[in-house]
Amino acid sequence: MTSKQRAYLKGIAMVTDPCLNIGKDGIEGSVTDAVLEAIDKRELVKLNVLKNCMEDIQELARVLSERTHSEVVQVIGRRIVLYKPAKKKEDRRIVLPK
Repeated sequence: MTSKQRAYLKGIAMVTDPCLNIGKDGIEGSVTDAVLEAIDKRELVKLNVLKNCMEDIQELARVLSERTHSEVVQVIGRRIVLYKPAKKKEDRRIVLPK
């Protein structure tokens, strides 16, 4: 992903509300499945890590990225933004600049 594409996605994420919260259990259990379902539906997902989650946020982003086969767009504060394009070109909602 180029820096121009990353900046474009950050702009979209700025006006997007977080769709999932990660709590004290971290990414154990059904959180990974929920993120995968959301990312398949939306392509760009913004996650909120609650204050009671004691895990490293950078590490959470890396592990979620690996498990969902997505890319980390940014980690800022307690927010994680992930992107994964739709499998079919006609289903893609976000068209990245070249």
